[in-house]
Amino acid sequence: MNLEQMLATVTPEVFENLKYAVETGKWQNGQRLTTEQRENSLQLVLAYQAKVEKSNQQFTIGEDGEMVMKSKRELQREFLPETDIARFNQDDI
Repeated sequence: MNLEQMLATVTPEVFENLKYAVETGKWQNGQRLTTEQRENSLQLVLAYQAKVEKSNQQFTIGEDGEMVMKSKRELQREFLPETDIARFNQDDI
């Protein structure tokens, strides 16, 4: 089975389970991953993010296969809330 076929069979639920396993080193039932399982799961998670999710989050793998790196300004724009909540004229109050 090639990578494209494998990615086609991965559902969002399976992806979340694999991502959890890679992040924690354990399956949902608490059993530890073997080294081989962790390596294979990590490769599949990275490929899924790049090919299916087309993730644009910082430090994920982009569609081009490169790690997504954002500048400080881009991250601030993404995470800082809008400063203007509402504007009123003097007569509106």
